[in-house]
Amino acid sequence: MHCTALSPALSSPSPAAGHAANMAVLPESRRLTLLLLAACFLLQALSAHAITRHYKFNVVMRNMTRLCSTKPILTVNGKFPGPTLYAREGDNVLVKVVNHVAHNVTIHWHGVRQIRTGWYDGPAYITQCPIQPGSSFLYNFTITGQRGTLLWHAHINWLRATVHGAIVILPKLGVPYPFPAPHKEAVIVLGEWWKEDTETVINQAMQLGVGPNISDSHTINGHPGPLSECASSQDGFKLSVENGKTYMLRIINAALNDDLFFKVAGHELTVVEVDAVYTKPFKTDTLLITPGQTTNVLVRANQGAGRYLLSVSPFMDAPVQVDNKTGTATLHYANTVSSSMASLTLVKPPPQNATHIVSKFTDSLRSLNSKEYPANVPQTVDNSLLLTVGVGVNPCPSCINGTRVVGTINNVTFIMPSTPILQAHYYNIPGVFTEDFPASPLHKFNYTGSGPKNLQTMNGTRVYRLPYNASVQVVLQDTGIISPESHPIHLHGFNFFVVGKGVGNYNPRTSPSTFNLIDPIERNTIGVPTGGWTAIRFRSDNPGVWFMHCHFEVHTSWGLKMAFVVDNGKRPSETLIPPPKDLPQC
Repeated sequence: MHCTALSPALSSPSPAAGHAANMAVLPESRRLTLLLLAACFLLQALSAHAITRHYKFNVVMRNMTRLCSTKPILTVNGKFPGPTLYAREGDNVLVKVVNHVAHNVTIHWHGVRQIRTGWYDGPAYITQCPIQPGSSFLYNFTITGQRGTLLWHAHINWLRATVHGAIVILPKLGVPYPFPAPHKEAVIVLGEWWKEDTETVINQAMQLGVGPNISDSHTINGHPGPLSECASSQDGFKLSVENGKTYMLRIINAALNDDLFFKVAGHELTVVEVDAVYTKPFKTDTLLITPGQTTNVLVRANQGAGRYLLSVSPFMDAPVQVDNKTGTATLHYANTVSSSMASLTLVKPPPQNATHIVSKFTDSLRSLNSKEYPANVPQTVDNSLLLTVGVGVNPCPSCINGTRVVGTINNVTFIMPSTPILQAHYYNIPGVFTEDFPASPLHKFNYTGSGPKNLQTMNGTRVYRLPYNASVQVVLQDTGIISPESHPIHLHGFNFFVVGKGVGNYNPRTSPSTFNLIDPIERNTIGVPTGGWTAIRFRSDNPGVWFMHCHFEVHTSWGLKMAFVVDNGKRPSETLIPPPKDLPQC
């Protein structure tokens, strides 16, 4: 904030008002200067002052009709997507979640650092027991050092298919965006719609040992859009704009199982932030957003009157079945004669397997790395891990083929415990988990080749322990077992820097020479390229238990997940807080 920008009209009231008698004897110019300084100090204090924001999330069932089919779905406050949670950087957030349905529920605040407050992170049986029917839980966390767009969603089974919404973190009062302020902002949540009940879909698949059915449509703000089956030309989300104005779109991929392309017909998009981290701005006509990722873009309304199509379509460059339906919405220019009759400018979605578009987009992402928003990339590594991610096949006598496809990290299929790992860690409860998660594959093989003949994995609730404040490098290596595939990996409790990526197998001798340690993008979720690898770095400065898993929900259900246990530091400010009194019980 610059005091020279203040006008006399902003100088009252001020903390110096009590000294009016003394000020009266000062020259007019001197009094005005003191008033301006007092106003400056007051506004600076206000800008630094954080507040507590209160929300109530009632989890309730509501009938929803999409694609000419009606079904009951879980919602928060009856909305799909759910309500947007607004806060400023530094605010304390209290969300009382009340469970009015017959399902166990938790809420995860995806991307919120949760510094020392892991009890409120939300993944069921990792940090908490679920909120049982008829019960409630008060989530209590502070937004520290973050501003931008994140999301919240259910974190148990497949309930996040409809239980999700946006988190909008505004800068502190008086702190501008590091880019031209938009005229208006809009939240755009990308998702999927199933005509079937999603819990039935995954439960049947797990019982049979096969892949689950794919969704029936992609959605934009909960609607398949005007080009979907059964829709009229006016169905779906509408974004109204005025010619010559700039708008910021806060775009979230809340889909269960699909990486998604996003386009706006006739308009260029300027990327300015991902995962609540400012980026070096760059222009593109196509976004790639994996499940759990967010992207803020600026759109200049510089086209003629009419309607322009927004499209969301899948990316999959492996022989894996996905929902190939394109979700749509419309951008409307003001003063268009008749919105129902206005011409609709269409947009052609990218090819489903457009790897080159994805690579160009991800290669363009760089942290802003300015004086105000530095990229503090760990330059050295204390703990180095090589983690293979993919699938395996385990025996299953009750399954249709006698086998079941499973997810795996370093050949370990994660088994969810019945006691949350964070409680077991905090109270030293034995028998819940073991600390023998392998830091590298126990058996070396050509990871992106056909793989070993034995496709069976080890089962276990294994964690990897990290000391407080260590610099950590994790290389995430895709495998070709059954099929190579891109995996969106999400790490709870931390942001990380994506320092490198490549095709084929990671080479510890030559691959690090390609790393960007200056301005790599900082994120909480990253897509590991199909048949390739990604290297991330972070500092283990957040004590607690932190989940890492594939954000394709089918892969999480199959066991493609693990957890880090991070020790306390030496100071009280480096120590996990005690659990809340209302922490749910199992």
